[in-house]
Amino acid sequence: MLENVIEAVKRIVPVLGFFGYQPLACTHRQGLRSDLERLENNTVSSLIDSLKRRGVADDVIQEALSEAVGG
Repeated sequence: MLENVIEAVKRIVPVLGFFGYQPLACTHRQGLRSDLERLENNTVSSLIDSLKRRGVADDVIQEALSEAVGG
């Protein structure tokens, strides 16, 4: 983390009820992971919708998804 971000976090942790900035950083990291998962899921959903609009068959899309995730 950037030093100025750490300093800002240290100032806000008591207000949020945390003891030290590490637990808050952990909570933030978990939230970031959730946000990234949602973004990735939205991107995949948008891609699937776009492929369907272009006439790509559902079975071809499913096969490509399975291949992409290693299944």
